[in-house]
Amino acid sequence: MASPASRKVIFAALFGNLVIAVIKFAASAFTGSSAMLAEAIHSVVDTGNQGLLLYGIRAAARPPDEAHPFGYGMELYFWTFVVAILIFALGAGISIYEGVAKVIEPHPIENPEINYAVLGAAMVFEGVAWTIAVKEFRKVMGPRGWLEEVRHSKDPTIFTVLFEDTAAMAGLVVAFSGIAAAQLTGLALLDGVASIVIGLILAGTAALLAYESKELLIGEAASREVVEGIRKILAGQEGILCINEVLTMHLGPRDILCNISIDFRQGLTSDQVEETITSMERRIKSAHPQVTRIFIEAQGRSSHERSVAQLAAEPGAEPGAEGGEGGGP
Repeated sequence: MASPASRKVIFAALFGNLVIAVIKFAASAFTGSSAMLAEAIHSVVDTGNQGLLLYGIRAAARPPDEAHPFGYGMELYFWTFVVAILIFALGAGISIYEGVAKVIEPHPIENPEINYAVLGAAMVFEGVAWTIAVKEFRKVMGPRGWLEEVRHSKDPTIFTVLFEDTAAMAGLVVAFSGIAAAQLTGLALLDGVASIVIGLILAGTAALLAYESKELLIGEAASREVVEGIRKILAGQEGILCINEVLTMHLGPRDILCNISIDFRQGLTSDQVEETITSMERRIKSAHPQVTRIFIEAQGRSSHERSVAQLAAEPGAEPGAEGGEGGGP
């Protein structure tokens, strides 16, 4: 499930984009500016995207059932990917199309002052939404840089809105510059060029967002810090002879599935093995609350190595996963 901060960011962006979209469409119809029309389409797409993200958060919160025993957490990743497709197909595609049409058949912009006023108001609304998104993103940032933190983040809602708002601010600057250039030079096609640039900005944003959400959608491992923390807990547990592998996968931003293969020390009774497993699960969940499901299998080191070798020999198999290498405690 996404955090309350995610909802706050999304609602702020949804309200801002909805108001801005109405104003931009009115200004575009009145002035005939392609750049302004591209910005209006951009705002409509962003509004719809925020609606999809809110739906994704709600759908991901559904409890597990017989058909989906691990829950619906990955619905959030799916709808984030859909958002990326919509940004590319609708936002970027229509903006570039309108821009090319204006370049081929340029026509002067009427009453450009209206566009400047609308763009100025849009910058205020977008600036507020962008500031909220940046503020919430910084709360979850560690010592990593911005792009590295995006790669590290497993909650796509915050960085999706951050991407959209950043692209929106850049688009407003481009639209303002294109309209001003068309007015000052008398070259109406510059308005179309601005629309094309806005489309390219949206295409780049969509590509980056699609890549990040795709990694989560196909099953991304927990961070190296979490995996190493689990291994450290296992290494300090009595009764373990060898840690064969630790495999993790995010089922949601705060929902990690963990599968552990362990070679237990010879001579342990079944009760002692059960107590050891219970102790490990309790310590792992206490140190890493986002690890919600833990499966531990007892497997001898040699048997595990044979299984790995057989898997590697299968056609198309690509063995190896984060935390999957063998090693003693």
